[in-house]
Amino acid sequence: MTETATELPAALQEIVDEFAELPPQDRLQLLLEFSNGLPELPSRFQDHPELLEPVPECQSPIFLITEVEDDDTVRLYFSAPPEAPTTRGFAGILQEGLDGASADVVAGVPSDLPLRLSLTQAVSPLRLNGMSGMLSRIQRQVAEKTN
Repeated sequence: MTETATELPAALQEIVDEFAELPPQDRLQLLLEFSNGLPELPSRFQDHPELLEPVPECQSPIFLITEVEDDDTVRLYFSAPPEAPTTRGFAGILQEGLDGASADVVAGVPSDLPLRLSLTQAVSPLRLNGMSGMLSRIQRQVAEKTN
């Protein structure tokens, strides 16, 4: 099945559905669970933080880098401090929903993904803008690495 501009990859759609099924007061807790699930950076990036790109749209310091393997599989890596659980949660959502996807799938994720998470009552528009910044950087890096 080919993804259209409005469809999400299955892994991301499952996450969006999970948020939508919860009452609004429980959505922030789910976001915090994604924060706790964000994997550590591999040592090759811990030892060279200059390789990661900052995301200035985020209120908290977050850095990311993508890798595109020979078979077009995208790998995502994030550095976000534990004291920034909302930012880490968004990174965790993107990592869980897109890591291992193809470059075409990552490129096709619609920019309104943050709004689809049903978090507008739980987090500020500025924080949602930060997630949009992460997604756009991921998509740009993948495009640069596949052209």
